[in-house]
Amino acid sequence: MDSFQYSHNLISFESTSTLSNVAISDYIENVLTKIGFKIERLEYDDPNGIRKACIIGKKGEGSGGLAYFGHTDVVPVNTWFSKTKGPYTPNVIDGKLYGRGSCDMKGSIACILAAAEQFPAETLKNPIYITCTSDEEISLDGAKQVAQNSKFYREMVEGKSNGIIGEPTMLEVVYSHKGTAGFQAISHGKAAHSSTNEGVNANLAMIPFLLEMKILHDETESDPKWKNEEFDPPTMRWNIIMKDNCKALNITPPESICIVRFRPMPGQNVEPLIKRARKAAKKCGLEFETGLSGTPLYSDPQSDFIKDVLQKAGKTTPKTVSYGSDGMAFTAMEKLVVFGPGNIAMAHTDNEWIDLDQLKLGSKKYCELIQHWCN
Repeated sequence: MDSFQYSHNLISFESTSTLSNVAISDYIENVLTKIGFKIERLEYDDPNGIRKACIIGKKGEGSGGLAYFGHTDVVPVNTWFSKTKGPYTPNVIDGKLYGRGSCDMKGSIACILAAAEQFPAETLKNPIYITCTSDEEISLDGAKQVAQNSKFYREMVEGKSNGIIGEPTMLEVVYSHKGTAGFQAISHGKAAHSSTNEGVNANLAMIPFLLEMKILHDETESDPKWKNEEFDPPTMRWNIIMKDNCKALNITPPESICIVRFRPMPGQNVEPLIKRARKAAKKCGLEFETGLSGTPLYSDPQSDFIKDVLQKAGKTTPKTVSYGSDGMAFTAMEKLVVFGPGNIAMAHTDNEWIDLDQLKLGSKKYCELIQHWCN
């Protein structure tokens, strides 16, 4: 089966992060089994009690080789451009395959499946590993399960496999991406009719805290120690989100939540920033909770590994990107690069698509890497 057919089948599964991905994982497990992979399956329940699955396959014996990482979950669909075909009905228009996940990143998984299918296990000198995780879009929990519990992943690390994260890069070679960090502060008030003096407006205690967050925001945008010119933008993008969940204009808000998310870059220690935010929250009488954290991905752009991928990709210079990936959980991998078909600008959009030529080229490039590292 080629990459287009695999993409068509994968898009047909509704695997939004808030839902179970067991059905699409079953499909991938069946495909990998049919094309000669040994399977490791990890299942867990997410914080909402929804069953999730990660599939790790190995084709061939020994260690090293190529280790591919992808995720099966997709972001929700709020609106969709087509009134006749929905986001989970693959749709080809003018050489583009439309559908949720077509770009991010079911098209990439399709390319590695089509490539791996072409190599009989007995011809491989080193193995092909394919890992498909859950919850990349929201928590990295699937990747963390793999990193903590997978025997195949331990093989990849110990055998120094050549790691490829298949996120969309237009098949440019990406040696580094930003990490993620964040926290939230919570102010508690008391709901009451706003015409009385019975209520306590939770937003009032939040105001001085927001002033402190504005200071931190400005500092991370201007202080050179928080910048890295290898990236565009070169700053962490300190993002402040406010929620008070008040249902009416004549109620004093009983709760106010400030959420901050930002993207650290390699070599940056963000603990001083979080410590200052925690201190500001305490001063304002707010609860404080740290959130999701992920380490930036970084491979030496001058390393033989990166030069190897560049040569096979037909590129001369590796790049960086500002988005993250499951690579934030796979830090034990000595060699790891982001390299996949599709344009990240199309990910998460209401008309998500991947160019059919990218699917063909992605499969071809993955074949060349398998040939180089495994055959």
